[in-house]
Amino acid sequence: MKVSNRKKIGVNVDLTPMIDVVFQLILFFLVSTTFAVLPAINVKLPESETAQGADIAGITITATANGKLWFNDEQVTLSTLGVKLAKFDTEGRKKEEYPVTLEADDKVTNGMIVKIFDELRKSGFVAINLRTTDK
Repeated sequence: MKVSNRKKIGVNVDLTPMIDVVFQLILFFLVSTTFAVLPAINVKLPESETAQGADIAGITITATANGKLWFNDEQVTLSTLGVKLAKFDTEGRKKEEYPVTLEADDKVTNGMIVKIFDELRKSGFVAINLRTTDK
């Protein structure tokens, strides 16, 4: 009877390259992710003691103290705001549920805010958030 003294070759899997690739993928997706970008329009928001957080996604309408009006990052007038709102694609969602954020400088008159609300309601948008700052 022959006894074989062969050594078995062990199979060893090195996981280091796979871990390196996984970390590279994680870094790639972190860097390439898009974040919510707010328009760079400077307004002094009114202060509120009872303010609550809200989603930023959706439409942002900004009214500045000097009477300028912005639809997201595009400057508009009050008359063209209604046209922009009517043509806006809500990505398959109902206009009644699509979020709209109104950022108005604390110097903007109540009459101007009411006119903006009228244009929003005429276009079918009713989920409107007023943006404020904490006291």
